[in-house]
Amino acid sequence: MILDLHTHSEASEDSRAPVETYLKWLTRKRDVLPVDGIVLTEHRQWNPNADYRELEDQYGFLILRGAEVETDYGHILLYGVNDAIAQRFDFANVRLNAQEVVSEVARLGGIAVPCHPGRPTIGLCEHYATKPPLEGVVAIEALNGGSRKGENERVQELIDRYHYRSFGGSDSHLVSFVGICATEFDHDIRNGDDLVRALLTGGYRPVDFRDRLRQGT
Repeated sequence: MILDLHTHSEASEDSRAPVETYLKWLTRKRDVLPVDGIVLTEHRQWNPNADYRELEDQYGFLILRGAEVETDYGHILLYGVNDAIAQRFDFANVRLNAQEVVSEVARLGGIAVPCHPGRPTIGLCEHYATKPPLEGVVAIEALNGGSRKGENERVQELIDRYHYRSFGGSDSHLVSFVGICATEFDHDIRNGDDLVRALLTGGYRPVDFRDRLRQGT
């Protein structure tokens, strides 16, 4: 099963992509973007009332929800967000304590994983150069569709040194970017709890569809 674990819809202030338009694009490009679903990781927010079941039924894609928060170690993706996690943290706070986020989200049933680690200022690589490593990190986003040349390559050093698992996401803010990088899982993912368990236990890897998309095959 292939999921794009990092997407932003028009609910994020810097994105202009409606969720349904993402699904229409993926339907059109299914031959080169074999993605089974997306995870909406809106910036600094969590809407407990968002419901995409009608769109799932209409288009045949899984739609899960997470969040992207900002910490003193850079940006971190949260999966398996529940009421307890939403009450524990102010997602709008741009200086969350990263160690608290990683530890507490895990304790409350979710998982917190750093995204675009190779990116200047907001990536884990830069923070690890001057700070101790975070405890409890299971995986990092090794392949980010929005990263510039050389940024994804920096991540491999962290993976080798700390034995992190790796995943991929498009980090799409535009419709045409959705699905270009994603994560392939060995087992089916049906809901947020499945995703958390899978990320914790392994059996997944980043996949890159950009060459296929450019070639149109």
